[in-house]
Amino acid sequence: MQLQHVAVQRATGAYALMDSLKRHGVKHIFGYPGGAILPIYDELYRFEARGELQHILVRHEQGAAHAADGYARATGQVGVCFGTSGPGATNLVTGIATAHMDSIPMVVITGQVPRHAIGSDAFQETDIYGITLPIVKHSYVVRDPKDMARTIAEAFYIASTGRPGPVLVDIPKDVGAEEFDYVPVEPGSVKLPGYRPTLKGHPNQIAHALKLIRQAKQPLLYVGGGAIAASAHAEVKQLAELFNLPVTTTLMGIGAFDEHHPLSVGMLGMHGTAYANFAVMECDLLIAVGARFDDRVTGKLNEFAPHAKVIHIDIDPAEVGKNRAPDVPIVGDVRNVLTDLLRRSQEDGDVPDSERNRAWLKRIDRWREDYPLVVPHYADSLSPQEVIVEIGNQAPHAIYTTDVGQHQMWAAQFLKNGPRRWISSAGLGTMGYGMPAAMGAKVAIPDQDVICISGDASFQMNLQELGTLAHYGIKVKVVIINNGWQGMVRQWQEAFYGERYSASNMAPSMPDFVKLCEAYGLKGLVVRSRDELKGAIAEMLAHDGPVVLDAHVKRDENCYPMVPAGKNNSQMVGLPEHKRLEKVAELIYCSSCGAKNISTNRFCPECGTKL
Repeated sequence: MQLQHVAVQRATGAYALMDSLKRHGVKHIFGYPGGAILPIYDELYRFEARGELQHILVRHEQGAAHAADGYARATGQVGVCFGTSGPGATNLVTGIATAHMDSIPMVVITGQVPRHAIGSDAFQETDIYGITLPIVKHSYVVRDPKDMARTIAEAFYIASTGRPGPVLVDIPKDVGAEEFDYVPVEPGSVKLPGYRPTLKGHPNQIAHALKLIRQAKQPLLYVGGGAIAASAHAEVKQLAELFNLPVTTTLMGIGAFDEHHPLSVGMLGMHGTAYANFAVMECDLLIAVGARFDDRVTGKLNEFAPHAKVIHIDIDPAEVGKNRAPDVPIVGDVRNVLTDLLRRSQEDGDVPDSERNRAWLKRIDRWREDYPLVVPHYADSLSPQEVIVEIGNQAPHAIYTTDVGQHQMWAAQFLKNGPRRWISSAGLGTMGYGMPAAMGAKVAIPDQDVICISGDASFQMNLQELGTLAHYGIKVKVVIINNGWQGMVRQWQEAFYGERYSASNMAPSMPDFVKLCEAYGLKGLVVRSRDELKGAIAEMLAHDGPVVLDAHVKRDENCYPMVPAGKNNSQMVGLPEHKRLEKVAELIYCSSCGAKNISTNRFCPECGTKL
């Protein structure tokens, strides 16, 4: 037997890391250097000089993690970020937790103090391995440079297969600097005997699911982020059209099904459409595809889909039955399961039938007519909804990222997004996520428009990343829905805390965002009236560079419909009227600061006092 020759070369642990990243197709790394990771950055310098990799220097490590996350969501590939030991590593934690909650594939590289100093409370030493154990899919500490290539290959494999997630690799400083005989490990060559994700659904369960689908009179297809991760968009559409199934999506599932399609009923849950929430309460079969029955979707769990049998398809066996016991559990890759289900259906002779479920779809259409999503137009101020709708009209095919809060929910309600064109922190709800995530998406796909919808409070969480946009000319467009509040906090305080607005008013210290942009050398725009809106958005989109558009909107607009905590999905508040009349404004004066105001404001835009 002839032995295969394996190339061996003298190299450092840092070289083994960078070469392994390159072999795994990494083109961009988001990070920030520091003492413990300097041997790695020294090697990175050489790889960048040869044009083999590009490092994006962020202004805060949290921005690096969110940018890697946005990169992964936009492409489906593994995002990569770097941080040094101590505060560099701990600054990554929020971004790691965000990716973990939303099942996003990332490899996170942290520097660590030298091996001999571990456990001695050395300068900038933290046990980032221990700190992140609950929020990673897997983690490593590389104790020997000979293990580097295998560790990186395993990290990429684990991050991107099964249910995706972040993997941490902690590298002591001296491991990066130490020389050894380097043997590369090629992608896909590692074997992990204890890690075997179930990729194919059980044939008997698939047959049982088909039987229930054929029998159902009022079925509903409930699609989550697992369908996006599995790239199952085409299969979801085929299943919906074959059996004439109405389709609702979670916040993470937006884009898995064309929201212009007549079978789409939009997002369900706390701020979902009324017709989606009524449908889930009245359906007799709920087909959950890559969804996890989280609390923002289900409301009062024991009253969620109370009349329905449940089919639950998910690659993670821990999710199947965790919150709702299914009648038909199917563990497997969503795309594989749907492909097998459609193949079995074709073999059994099922054909598309537009009359199937006709009465049910007509009932949903009546709810759609009775409880539409409304875009209010006030005589005296811009509504947040009309700003978002106008952005969607002018940039219908953009990649959208969001921060978290009211603007996020309005964007989810009114923007119509395609596959991998909706990027939002769903599970963790991370303010400050939107702009760095947009940065990552734009670096990944530079020829696509990338627009971040943010709020004035969320934007200030990571506004330092304007420096990164300026440094690299990353042409992200940011729209701030500026109401001078932590909007969702204010809404909850109004509804459930007796209008006691504790620490939620941002107006008194609001910066001039246009001047802030100018300080970074970027373009800033401001909109205060409806007459300015279309032109400003067009100017933003036409500008060949990063732009921040500060849109001042009605201060006290609430996000509806809303399912209050502890209620079921049919018990929504704030269902819109059929027609929203324009409100007539009268001039009044603030009793606190004396500023002129209009009567349709509930709060003074100058000082925040309730009028």
